[in-house]
Amino acid sequence: MTLLTFTLNGKKQSVDVPPATPLLWVLRDTLKLTGTKYSCGKGLCGSCTVHVDGEPRKSCTLPVSKVEGKTVLTIEGLGARGLHPVQKAWIEDEVAQCGYCQPGQIMTAVALLDDNAHPTDSDIEDAMKGILCRCGTYQRIKKAIHTAAEEA
Repeated sequence: MTLLTFTLNGKKQSVDVPPATPLLWVLRDTLKLTGTKYSCGKGLCGSCTVHVDGEPRKSCTLPVSKVEGKTVLTIEGLGARGLHPVQKAWIEDEVAQCGYCQPGQIMTAVALLDDNAHPTDSDIEDAMKGILCRCGTYQRIKKAIHTAAEEA
């Protein structure tokens, strides 16, 4: 076990876990933040996406040692001070069906809008292609991203 420290959702956090432990399991099992979802476990579906120093990362394949000294933002931290414009748009445009992939979709959409305040459909498709939605709500996702961009 190794004591690792990083900033999580705006607060310093230390965990005593094996350095190779995937960040996802540290978030869910050690820290009890269950908003970040487990699905494929191989970094293919994107349900586990969080931000590390502002960049979207798939936490199921990211060893916690790689976030030592960095800043991690989860879906819980995103809405800590009220709903983010992307979360508001998700509700307004009724994106969620089963909802399982939504934390990863939302975190990826936020990163896209942080980089590109007014993305085209093509920009959205490129940014979101690594996040799978088994319910197929891709058109509603695209609409919600445009809605959030208009409100920002």
